[in-house]
Amino acid sequence: MESFGVKIFLNYVVVVFFSQLLGMALATSGGFSLDLIHRDSPHSPLFDPSKTRTERLTDAFRRSVSRVSLFRATTMAGDGIQSSLVPSAGEYLMNLSIGTPPVPVIAIADTGSDLTWTQCRPCNSCYKQVVPFFDPQKSSTYTDSSCGTSYCLALGKDGSCNEQKHCTFNYSYADGSFTRGNLAAETLTGSLTAGKPVSIPGVVFGCGHSSGGIFDENSSGIVGLGGGQLSLISQLESTIKGLFSYCLQPASGDSSASGRINFGTSGMVPGSGTVSSPLVRKSNHTSFYYLTLEGFSVGKKRLRYERFSEKAEVEEGNIIIDSGTTYTFIPENLYSELEKSVENSIKKKGKRVKDPNGIFSLCYNTTREINAPIITAHLRDANVELQPLNTFTRVQEDMVCFTLIPTLDVGVFGNMAQVNFLVGFDLKKNRVSFKPTNCSQY
Repeated sequence: MESFGVKIFLNYVVVVFFSQLLGMALATSGGFSLDLIHRDSPHSPLFDPSKTRTERLTDAFRRSVSRVSLFRATTMAGDGIQSSLVPSAGEYLMNLSIGTPPVPVIAIADTGSDLTWTQCRPCNSCYKQVVPFFDPQKSSTYTDSSCGTSYCLALGKDGSCNEQKHCTFNYSYADGSFTRGNLAAETLTGSLTAGKPVSIPGVVFGCGHSSGGIFDENSSGIVGLGGGQLSLISQLESTIKGLFSYCLQPASGDSSASGRINFGTSGMVPGSGTVSSPLVRKSNHTSFYYLTLEGFSVGKKRLRYERFSEKAEVEEGNIIIDSGTTYTFIPENLYSELEKSVENSIKKKGKRVKDPNGIFSLCYNTTREINAPIITAHLRDANVELQPLNTFTRVQEDMVCFTLIPTLDVGVFGNMAQVNFLVGFDLKKNRVSFKPTNCSQY
């Protein structure tokens, strides 16, 4: 596989099929793991074999830019539980089943939002989807949530009560997409990475009876993996003890590569080489996972994070770690210094050329590996060494480009920078850990 043939780590499919062995499995093993399948894998419902490498990278860039700009819009608004991200720009899919008997659901897995929802019958105004609509009347485990419950209150301004005293939700996304329906509880069903069945009963989700906008017909909703009260992560807190991790591996365009997401003690990141950084909580933006970036180093040259002014102290929580954004976005002034340092380290080792697609600023004409430097991301308390596959990608057979992007919006530590790291979240201790790992063999 080409060193820089790191394909877009957007939209892995989390294969999650649960049976009623979850409690027993956790009692004996302390955790469980699920597969993550690359968006561009032939096994993904979003895979388009007609697209070239360049087209996929261009699509990834557009989704990433849209997502970052909407991160900023959401953090500035600050009064809603659900993030205003573009739903179809999520970078993973979760393939699960819901109800009893189970009905298949293909949903966007979003680490930047909380509420899990899917389209349900009767659907007064819904977008077209490939899998059948979920019919709550045919499920023996479906229960509408009552008004006044903690989960209903967690909806904030997006929740209300109907005449039956059932809790309802009404989300309008920044791109004009929307979903409305009932808050309810149901059983999610599927299989673990090891193939054993497992189920999670009583998961609170949104049963959407009216949805529209730019949703893709291959998805039928969203799975919220953010940090807020309604997210699947928070609902499993007593079971997984606030622990989860994932390992994203490099993939080429024709690969069916899988990653993995781990919950509970399986989500711990122990051992030599592990570094950890404080997770910053922001009361108005509980969905997002924030870290503090203090700067970068290229060789011995250290570049300090300065966003709007030369303050003595770096602002805490200045970057969102997000598995749903491909590229890493940093302030323009920091990017400018970083690009200069990278270019100087590569000088005479490659011919700089212009990206014909106008996406990347720093590109080199070469069919071979380029001797790119290791770039150290200095997170608070943690120095994360980014290898060339984390910072460069091959956009054409004869061209590789630097994949960090300048922005005026909020900083985002994207999934390409997380490739071949076991990234662990401990929401009890408020730490995020990084351990260099060959995720292809993990």
